[in-house]
Amino acid sequence: MNADVLTGVMIPFAGTAAGAACVFFMKKNLSRNVQRALTGFASGVMVAASVWSLIIPAMEQSDSMGKLSFLPAVIGFWLGILFLLLLDSVIPHLHMNAEKAEGPKSRLARTTMMVLAVTLHNIPEGMAVGVVYAGFLSGSAEITSGGALALSLGIAIQNFPEGAIISMPLHAEGKSKRKAFFDGVLSGVVEPAAAVLTILLSSVIVPAMPYLLSFAAGAMMYVVVEELIPEMSEGEHSNIGVIMFAAGFTLMMALDVALG
Repeated sequence: MNADVLTGVMIPFAGTAAGAACVFFMKKNLSRNVQRALTGFASGVMVAASVWSLIIPAMEQSDSMGKLSFLPAVIGFWLGILFLLLLDSVIPHLHMNAEKAEGPKSRLARTTMMVLAVTLHNIPEGMAVGVVYAGFLSGSAEITSGGALALSLGIAIQNFPEGAIISMPLHAEGKSKRKAFFDGVLSGVVEPAAAVLTILLSSVIVPAMPYLLSFAAGAMMYVVVEELIPEMSEGEHSNIGVIMFAAGFTLMMALDVALG
C-alpha cells in the first residue's frame, strides 16, 4: 500500500478525531439547532458521495452490459441496505437524543451504546473509501486518484461534526473530557480498519467492483435515511437542517467533479 493510499485512508479518521477534540475547547454541549445543522450537512455529503463517487462509477464500469448496466448497481445497492439493516438488528445501540435503544436487549451503558451507534454507521464509510482506493489501485479508468481523494476529503469533512456530536454529549452524560474524546476517536477507528481490509482483499474485490461500489452506497444511504434525517428533523420545525443538507451535498458534488 503506497503512501498516497495510506494517507487517503487515514484522512476520514483524522476528521473524526479533530471533531472529537472539540470537547476540550467548547464549554457547553452543542445546541439543538447546531446538532441539526451538522447532521444535515453530514447527510448531504453522504448522499452526494453515494451518487457521484459510488453509484455513477458502478454504472460506468458496467457499460458492457448495455441497457442492463444499471443491474449491478441495483443489486449492490440493495445488498448494502440489507447488510446495514442486519447490523442495526443485531448490535445494541442508542441514537442521539433517543431514550430507547435499538437492537437486542443489552445491559451495556447508555454511553457505550451511543458510541456503538456512531461506529455502526462508520462501517460503510470506511468500506466506501476502501472500495474506491482498491478500484484506483487496480487501474480502473473510472476511478482516479483525485476522485478517491475527493471521497476521503468529503467523508472527513462530514466526520468532523460527527466527532463533536459524539464526544460532547458523552461529556454531558458525565464522562471526563479525556474519556469522551477517546470514545469519539474510538468510534472512528472502524473506518480505516474497514478501508484497509477492503484494499487487502482487492484481488477478490476488483471483479465485483460495480457491486461493491453500489453496496457501499446502499449502506451509506441506509444510515442517512434511518438515522441522520430523522435526527435532523425531530423536535420543533426548523429549516437549518435542510439548508445544511444542500450545503453538504453541493460541496461533495463539487469536490468529486473538481478533483475527479
